[in-house]
Amino acid sequence: MELYKGFVCHPTVCPVGRDYHIIVPTTCKMALSVLIDGEEYFNHSNGIVLTSCPIQQITVPAEKLDRARQYTLRVRRIIKRMPYHTLTRQPVEITYPFRPVEKTENIRLYQIADSHGVVEESVAAAKRYGDIDLLILNGDIADSSESVKAITTMYRIASAVTGGEIPCVISRGNHDLRGAAAEHLAEYMPNRNGYSYYSFRTGCLWGLLVDCGEDKPDDHPEYGRMVCCSAFRREETDYIKQVVADKQNEYEAAGAKYRLVISHAPFAWTDHPPFDIEQELFAEWCRLLRTEVKPQLMLCGHIHSQKISLIGGELDHKGQPCPVLIGSEIDRRSDPPYYAGLGLALQNGCAEVTFNDRETIRRTQTIPLSNV
Repeated sequence: MELYKGFVCHPTVCPVGRDYHIIVPTTCKMALSVLIDGEEYFNHSNGIVLTSCPIQQITVPAEKLDRARQYTLRVRRIIKRMPYHTLTRQPVEITYPFRPVEKTENIRLYQIADSHGVVEESVAAAKRYGDIDLLILNGDIADSSESVKAITTMYRIASAVTGGEIPCVISRGNHDLRGAAAEHLAEYMPNRNGYSYYSFRTGCLWGLLVDCGEDKPDDHPEYGRMVCCSAFRREETDYIKQVVADKQNEYEAAGAKYRLVISHAPFAWTDHPPFDIEQELFAEWCRLLRTEVKPQLMLCGHIHSQKISLIGGELDHKGQPCPVLIGSEIDRRSDPPYYAGLGLALQNGCAEVTFNDRETIRRTQTIPLSNV
């Protein structure tokens, strides 16, 4: 589909809870809304339409978009916003087809993590894997959040892979917390009422997106006292317990066949100092997931390698709740830069895990899944 000239890239459709967040980076001021089956949804703040935000985010009910299988973006470009009689150009409407996750077998996912601004090679790796039903961007997609342009890196990659036509899960990595624009991430990334951790449901996939925050103590000189991730993680622990308490509407809800945990950092693993943070808290997360949620898979990045850590394996230091898949390898010193990601097919009670770059399927391994 031809890209509308007021958009940086095609929209990204992100599952959050039982909704989708439709996110569009823009090149100019506009009033943007989404139409689904004649109903209009707005990017607004308490009834005031937002027009100056460079990354627009509109929430729509997942059930309605899944049923309609298409959505229309209505654009009114701003000439001059005034107290009375704001001047806009004539509305333009752009319609995108949408393919929800409807399959219960041979569901194909691809994860990109730790691309650190390497766009072309990470997109090429995803396309080498082939057609997918869900894209996962699992943190550190840009090298920092120094600018809005850097933040749009994730959406430019999602645009190239999904074209706005399939769902895309997006999580934060530790590098995303760094930079002048990082304080706006709750506005510019999918979130649950401003929180970067949340559950999501798309088709028979239920997921819990876990955000570990930064990877060193809050008082590390590198951060200049600009993070308070320890308090943030304690709040997140309370949320995980809320999910467990509401399991009937979460991972035990009707039709939830697969349970996934998405976390940039593999928190069941303990790194060397000063990266050996939150050992007791992360062990509690592992316990809650292992004894209550019982996920089949955890998808991670962060350590710039491609590994499968089974329970009791090399990365299991705190009692991991399930197999952990690490799927990101990058070398920015080469020309062009090298990137390899992770493909995943869920079928017949197993996960077929594929590690590949833009040219080569490097390794494929099938692992059995529990509780399917």
